[in-house]
Amino acid sequence: MDNNVSQNVAPKQEDDEIDILEILMFLKTKWKFLLVFLLLGLFAGGVAAMWMRPAYKSDILLQVDVKGNKSSKALGEMGALLDVSTPSEAEMQLIKSRMVLSSVVEEQRLCYSAVPLDKVDRLLHREGRMDLEFLSIPRAVSEAKIKIKARVLPDSTKFELLGEDDAVLLKGEVGETYRQPYAGDTLAICVRSLNARPGQTFLLGATHPQMAVAGLLGGLSVSEEGKNSGIIRVSMQHAYPDRVADILNSIANTYLKQNIEMRSAEAKKTLDFLEEQLPSVKAKLDSSEQKLTSFRNANGTIDLSGETRVHLEKDVSLQQRLLELEQKKQEALRLFQAEHPTVRTIEQQQARLYGEIAKQKKAADKLPKTQQEFLSLQEEVEVNNKLYTNLLNNIQQLRVVQAGEVGNVRIVDQAYVPIKPAKPNRKLIFGGVALAFLLLGCAIVLVRRMSHNGVASSTEVEQATGIGVYGKLPMLGKGTENNVLNPVVHEKPDEPFAEAVRALRTALEFSLFADGKKVLMVSGLIEGVGKSFVSTNLACSFAMSGKKVLLVDMDLRRGRMFKKGHKGLCEMLRAEKFDDEYIEVVSENYHIIGSGKRVVNPGDLLNKSRFGTFLDTFRKKYDLIILDTPPVFQCSDALLVEKYADYLLCVLKQSAHSMDNIQEALSTFDRSTETPLPKAFVFNECERHSGYGYGGYYGYYGYKKY
Repeated sequence: MDNNVSQNVAPKQEDDEIDILEILMFLKTKWKFLLVFLLLGLFAGGVAAMWMRPAYKSDILLQVDVKGNKSSKALGEMGALLDVSTPSEAEMQLIKSRMVLSSVVEEQRLCYSAVPLDKVDRLLHREGRMDLEFLSIPRAVSEAKIKIKARVLPDSTKFELLGEDDAVLLKGEVGETYRQPYAGDTLAICVRSLNARPGQTFLLGATHPQMAVAGLLGGLSVSEEGKNSGIIRVSMQHAYPDRVADILNSIANTYLKQNIEMRSAEAKKTLDFLEEQLPSVKAKLDSSEQKLTSFRNANGTIDLSGETRVHLEKDVSLQQRLLELEQKKQEALRLFQAEHPTVRTIEQQQARLYGEIAKQKKAADKLPKTQQEFLSLQEEVEVNNKLYTNLLNNIQQLRVVQAGEVGNVRIVDQAYVPIKPAKPNRKLIFGGVALAFLLLGCAIVLVRRMSHNGVASSTEVEQATGIGVYGKLPMLGKGTENNVLNPVVHEKPDEPFAEAVRALRTALEFSLFADGKKVLMVSGLIEGVGKSFVSTNLACSFAMSGKKVLLVDMDLRRGRMFKKGHKGLCEMLRAEKFDDEYIEVVSENYHIIGSGKRVVNPGDLLNKSRFGTFLDTFRKKYDLIILDTPPVFQCSDALLVEKYADYLLCVLKQSAHSMDNIQEALSTFDRSTETPLPKAFVFNECERHSGYGYGGYYGYYGYKKY
């Protein structure tokens, strides 16, 4: 069972290889058509490569300090909370924000455009450039889609503005601002710089700032260099190298400026908050000191033990930390909701401190009452004094920070002016377009071939019919012609076609010359498949091998293979005179009988016993008789001849017949005889490929002339 499986699989793999080879060789035969597409592709690729405008790329590097700024350092733990650190991801979003980009659009005048129009200049890469400082086009003009153009005058520093139908609206000079009433409004323009040949024209345009911001954002690439590195790369492309550097540097400077302003604003908010807290802390300090002084005046000096002093210092420290946490909590509530993790963390820290303070209070309850009261008052003074001192220090430091705030971002690398364009890759475009055209040509060729729905695979025919394909005859080379008296196998024995005929002859010999078989019937499905062409060359090939061959033209309706004095098979059958009078002797082994004078109904001659007598007569004189019959679908003559033949060779033209037509023809042949005739197929006009390239190798065998 395994052997059967392997036998079934192996042929399928071979078929696949053959199919691929046939496709490649078929494409090879259409090389002229494909060459045209390739040349068109090369031309289109060249035009596309030259047409695309160059794009220059540059970038900047920014470093973000995500740990905080000066305000955070000044405030210590408190500053770490009050300064909301911004990670790189957030900073990248800020760079792409409208807050930054709108300022860049305004500074770099990105709302205005001047596009060169001359197509020849574009192909030759000699387009000029016009930069606008200001442009205002009336709304009615924009809504009417009227194009406003600028044309360079002979003096390259001057230009003229063109409106509808190229009417001159105004003439101006670089650096000057002009205003002109137009379309019920005012048309205003100021050209910042102009570098173009006289006569060049530019299409002017002014877009809404929001659209300009969207366009700028679409061209930006913002990414972090490495994970959590804090290094941000901002890159973009532009048609002009100096412009891309200016725009990127403007983005960096704008973002840096706004970052400093934001950080300064944060410091000011913190300073304001602390200054608001200062009076109340000062009042608490004064009140606690007054209470402590009154207690001392009433009770005199109290000597504290070592244990009491340690308890006092620890209690003061806990109270101070508790107050600081409360300040942090209030600052956090200004920035976040009460459910924010930062607020919750501070509350958890406060709860732990409250627990420690409660333990300290229990320990203090064991002390004498006088010492307890003194300890409480002393603790309050100490806590308020330290809190007041910290507030004063922080306020002083924040005032310094506010005055010299530098932000948490710095520029590592400024944008450079690129020397070479980043795009386009002209070689890639040129080759890609050429390849696309070539593939398109191949697709067209294959689709056209598939649209015929014709069978091109010999394996497919054999599997569907069970009848072998004995040969595949290639197309004749250019300039090669066939003649009945001098076929290709005789005139050009070194041709691949001649060798294919010899291979067909060899395959037929094993089937024909057994049990006295001598009559080979050659037919086809339709007209134009090369049936007579195959018959003449096959007959000549047998004759060249030493067999005595008689070729008979059985197309009695319109036979044109060979005519001798308008006498042939028709006259022979009517006279029942089966001698050599109507035979053309081409050579010693190659003889031909033409169809003779045309008849309206050849069936009368073929149905009678005369034709059988004719074959019996010549069977004795020849080794092989080849009957060249009309196509089976054209008339019934081939079916009348079939019962007298020993073997049927059906000629198929590659890709010219459907499988249904082939099977229908076989059924027609089988129904015309009691016993189906042995059959074989031959493919004609196959695409030539290396498989047929026998070349002059066979010339050394020296095939003799017939």
